[in-house]
Amino acid sequence: MSDVKSVSVIGAGGHAKVVISTLRAAGYTVKAVFDDDPGKLGTILSGVMVQGPIAEFPGDRRGVIAVGDNDNREIISRLFKTVEWVTVVHPQASVDPSVKLGPGTVVFAGSVIQADSVIGSHVIINTGATVDHDCVIGDYSHVAPGAHLAGGNLVGKAVLLGIGSVVVPGRQIGDRAVIGAGGVVLKDLAAGVTAFGVPATPGKTRTD
Repeated sequence: MSDVKSVSVIGAGGHAKVVISTLRAAGYTVKAVFDDDPGKLGTILSGVMVQGPIAEFPGDRRGVIAVGDNDNREIISRLFKTVEWVTVVHPQASVDPSVKLGPGTVVFAGSVIQADSVIGSHVIINTGATVDHDCVIGDYSHVAPGAHLAGGNLVGKAVLLGIGSVVVPGRQIGDRAVIGAGGVVLKDLAAGVTAFGVPATPGKTRTD
């Protein structure tokens, strides 16, 4: 059998289960899983064996990083310079043909990405999330389940939009900001802030 649609997965947690399911729905065969937790070595995740630590991931394979933490996805992606990072869209997602998706990005079932949006590398558009027209989402960001971006939003690198959060049109969210679950972003947010509530109000700020 040809391995044209064979993919290996980095990560063996709950998020990886959904990535594997999405890969299969999109017609891929998941060949192996790699994870640094020694307790997972040799176990079976969604029918696939966890073969070894991340360092043993073969650099000549197609792969997807199935790790929910934005910072860790970035770190892992920089370890492997020759991997072909696969972009995966679930067949039950709706992605306009004008949308640009970066390598390693995964779009889960029930999500919608509208016209002329640009999604970076290793981004997670999670279950039931929506991204309206002309949005830009930076590398390593995560739009969590049920989060909604209205049109024309600019989301920086490694941003987390928590479950059920909402961003009104035309807002800018700086790199590595975190929007808590259910937060409603009415104003621009600076890099590194963590904002909660309605409206989403900045609290602590990351400095790294």
